[in-house]
Amino acid sequence: MKRWQELLRSLNFDGSRGLALLAMVVALLLPTLAGDAGRRLLRYDRAGLAKGEWWRLVTGHFVHLDLRHALLNGAGLALMWALFERDYSPREWLIIVFAAIAAIDTGLWLCDSTVLWYVGSSGVLHGVMAAGTLAHLRRGERDGAILAAFLVAKLAYEHWVGQLPLSGSEVVVSAHLYGVIGGAAAALFITPVRAPV
Repeated sequence: MKRWQELLRSLNFDGSRGLALLAMVVALLLPTLAGDAGRRLLRYDRAGLAKGEWWRLVTGHFVHLDLRHALLNGAGLALMWALFERDYSPREWLIIVFAAIAAIDTGLWLCDSTVLWYVGSSGVLHGVMAAGTLAHLRRGERDGAILAAFLVAKLAYEHWVGQLPLSGSEVVVSAHLYGVIGGAAAALFITPVRAPV
């Protein structure tokens, strides 16, 4: 039992941290219960935004194509949580997340006019990874360079080749790039925790 507690603590899944992660994963899964009608109401939708449906700028990042898509993004969130949760305060993470959301929405609106609608959290998760990676680089941690190389290689592959094999449904890979830009830009103005616990 003690080994499990130590493992959970090392992955930031213990106590109130674990409950916060669980709440966020549930927030990603809940919109799938609304089905297709809810998805159409909540997704980033160019025509809806043009009519003043501004909520779509935020809700589009919480609604998913289906339960499988939501579970994959939930697993991605758990991975980002395990790697980076202690690098910034909860308030700073909110700033980073909303900067990634704003960058994705702006990028899709201004640079990707052919994207008529968008759903999912993967772009925001890429922004979280960029901010966490930047924190590790700034502290001189060895994994920072590995994480940065992986992120750059992934973005380059998506840009020149397309979505990764086994990605499932069609992915708007430009949202990943916009998320990275937003997350990294916010993180540049935030001092990460000196030495995470």
